[in-house]
Amino acid sequence: MIRIGSVVWGVRDLPRAVGFWTSALNYRPSREPDVDWAILVPVEGRGPQLALKLVGSAANPSPRHHLDLYADDQEAEAARLRGLGATDVEWEYEPGADYLVLADPDGNRFCVVAAGEAAAPPA
Repeated sequence: MIRIGSVVWGVRDLPRAVGFWTSALNYRPSREPDVDWAILVPVEGRGPQLALKLVGSAANPSPRHHLDLYADDQEAEAARLRGLGATDVEWEYEPGADYLVLADPDGNRFCVVAAGEAAAPPA
């Protein structure tokens, strides 16, 4: 058996990224972050780890991977994330799109998906 242990996210400012993602996801560092590495875990319950790795390059404007964050109230969550430092990404949305494309303070793109009940934590 195999499973995903962490999603690794490249960042250029580790302390800023730790601050953004811990607030955005209600996560905490699993241990004191290193100079170039931090592992974040949910404050409560279980969930995927988010590992933050210090990188020297800027975010790719056309990334091959991104996070989908499921929200029960997409508008409220997007506003909260913008308040933490996320920015809107110019995007051509198809009619009826259920997602918004944002970028974290390092420019890494992620989506806030209007997921309704699917946003609830697993029972």
